[in-house]
Amino acid sequence: MKKIDLTRGKVISVIAALSLPIMGSSLLQFTYNLIDMIWVGRLGSNAVASIGSSSLYINIGNALNSLVVIGTGIKVAHAIGRKNENEIKEYINSGIVINIIIGTVFGLILIFLGKGFIEFLNLNNSEVESNAYYYLALNAPILFFAFFNMMYTRILGSFGNNKLALKINGVGVILNIILDPVCIYVLNFGVIGAGVSTLIANVIMFILFRINTNGILNYRYDLKVDFEKIKEIIRLGFPMAFQRILFTIINIILAKIIAMFGSEAIAAQKIGVQIESIAYMIIGGLNGAVASFTGQNFGAGKSNRIKEGYRSALVVGISYAIVMAGVFLLLNRPLIRLFISDESTILIASAYLKAVAFSQVFSAIEMISNGMFTGIGKPNIPATISIVFTSLRIPLALVLIKPFGISGIWISICISSILKGICSYFIYETKIRKIL
Repeated sequence: MKKIDLTRGKVISVIAALSLPIMGSSLLQFTYNLIDMIWVGRLGSNAVASIGSSSLYINIGNALNSLVVIGTGIKVAHAIGRKNENEIKEYINSGIVINIIIGTVFGLILIFLGKGFIEFLNLNNSEVESNAYYYLALNAPILFFAFFNMMYTRILGSFGNNKLALKINGVGVILNIILDPVCIYVLNFGVIGAGVSTLIANVIMFILFRINTNGILNYRYDLKVDFEKIKEIIRLGFPMAFQRILFTIINIILAKIIAMFGSEAIAAQKIGVQIESIAYMIIGGLNGAVASFTGQNFGAGKSNRIKEGYRSALVVGISYAIVMAGVFLLLNRPLIRLFISDESTILIASAYLKAVAFSQVFSAIEMISNGMFTGIGKPNIPATISIVFTSLRIPLALVLIKPFGISGIWISICISSILKGICSYFIYETKIRKIL
């Protein structure tokens, strides 16, 4: 498999080369999410609310998976920077072991406890609750394969080989787009059809990753299980995984508050989040690129390249965030109408996009800083920032819904994002830049 040296060459060119495939993957994923939501949206607000409700718990699985994705990505990138081939294989082996355990245990939890999770939200709609549980249970096998696909994508990023990951993720997205209407409408599976198409796509992606990487992603049985390396991966990945789990739990609590305003409110948030993901096509690409770029250069001891790469990524990210803020403020209703025609849902989703528009620049700063912090092996910094300020969303929301109604929840999200961006840059300037 092709391995790219990120410690040489013009910094902005290297970051651009790393970012573009990730952005391409994000664009493909957004295209799928857009089409998927359009198909599901035609089933009505209840269908959107079912997927939105179950997605809250699915996100806990993705948060748990970040434990191995982030930790393995960091250690593989550092080993590549040191040009230590044996360490690379050992860290990949360790990541595979952790992934199997997490995927199996979490899948069983979704199947046997999922109904109770959905009931906790007090949706007060039997159709929404039933479909939400079935969709959640179907995600047990989906997430097992998705966990590996996300880890494989991150490992390829550590090698600087994002193009291969783009191609494989592209195949998965295209399959999803083709299978969605077939499973939802032709086979008449309804909401469950969206999950069936996702499962098929993830299984095929998993197979493609395994057969197109010259064995680098396979488990090496000639190497013993290295428990010290497993501990290293968990130690590095735990802060970010814990942060993301807490973030998801907070979102579940917020969803419980949102549910007080009806299923239209739940559907509106789901649609708003999907549209907001447009911003992450670029910012997420920069986050992944900065993490891989920083990881290899940190392993090679090239601090000046890390600083230059961070500055360059910020310029691009902030510029894009300003554009997206304008889009969310001025074109929110036309974008929402792509998904749904219900006027009450459109009104609520519109308020969401207007609120988060004011935090886009700060979210960009936070995500790019996260990539840099992760690359130098300090994921505890962004995790702590997120834990502190994301936790503020609940008391802020409870206070703000009194004068602003449901918009108070959106305002609380905006305020916390602004604070996270400010704090991330402040820590870089006062601590990290001086020690690099």
